Amino acid sequence: MALVRRGRLPGLHHVAAGRGRPKAARRAGLERAGLPPVTFHALWHTVATLLLSEGEHPKVVQELLGHAQVSITLDRYSHMTPRLMSNAAAVMDRLLDEEA
Repeated sequence: MALVRRGRLPGLHHVAAGRGRPKAARRAGLERAGLPPVTFHALWHTVATLLLSEGEHPKVVQELLGHAQVSITLDRYSHMTPRLMSNAAAVMDRLLDEEA
């Protein structure tokens, strides 16, 4: 799958479990990659959690997951909020120190 299609990333919702790829093929692909046998749903949540924990903008994650509104993404992954808040606090500290 191309990473960029028409200037934007394709949504993960287009790669939903069971669409065009039987479970056995998915399992074999995970095995070849040295990954444990996990469900597509678990991989989906892992992608969102990793992206948010690395500071990706929630709007980008929302579009990748195919959520209708960013509030759905933020509600579902609110456990990532403390890290995002600490990052924001660190940025503000740095900015205020530069002003002084």
